[in-house]
Amino acid sequence: MVVPAGAHHTCGSREGSDCLVLDVPGGQWLGDHLGEHAHDSRRLLDSPGPLSLDSRQQQLVDWLASSPVDDPLIARQGAVLLLASLNPQACAPVLSSRRLPYAAFDRHIEQHAAYPLQVADLARLAGLSSARLHARFASECGLTPMDYIRQRRLTMARRLLRETVLPVGEIAARVGYGSQSAFSAAVLRAFGCTPLALRRESGNNGREVGDRSA
Repeated sequence: MVVPAGAHHTCGSREGSDCLVLDVPGGQWLGDHLGEHAHDSRRLLDSPGPLSLDSRQQQLVDWLASSPVDDPLIARQGAVLLLASLNPQACAPVLSSRRLPYAAFDRHIEQHAAYPLQVADLARLAGLSSARLHARFASECGLTPMDYIRQRRLTMARRLLRETVLPVGEIAARVGYGSQSAFSAAVLRAFGCTPLALRRESGNNGREVGDRSA
């Protein structure tokens, strides 16, 4: 259901229901995040009424509903991807048969892993708008671009944990985490164990860099 800004609305169900609400900012936000789809998205959001979802769009809604949508990044990226998929222009069969340049993405992520990375960085490498990149990622690998960036950072971190004796805090910084605790929590979610446990599994229990004792 599309509810334009400022419109009065209510909802209810005798049996109870779960509602996923995307509160989409207007103005410049649409242009910045949806590129060539911004105009169609404005028209969509200005027209109240129900929307029918196809199977892929329903899968996306289900995925968002089961994700931590209180995370501002996931909420923002999810809104962009869903809006892009709802635009008639994005629903047309215009996806290229050529796969996304994952090798170029991986090189860029590894070279800049310590710094903030944006979806626009990958979009430039692929020669696509951010909205089209979202749609391609969803179609090809079922991830958002930020999910992909996060996965590559953590894969890099796992390799450093297993193959080097760098301190965990330094590895966290190298892959873009501002705190060791946030890094440890991300590793635990991704791999089911802590950074130190990953290091022990590899048998790499040597002294950390800087330890020169006999």
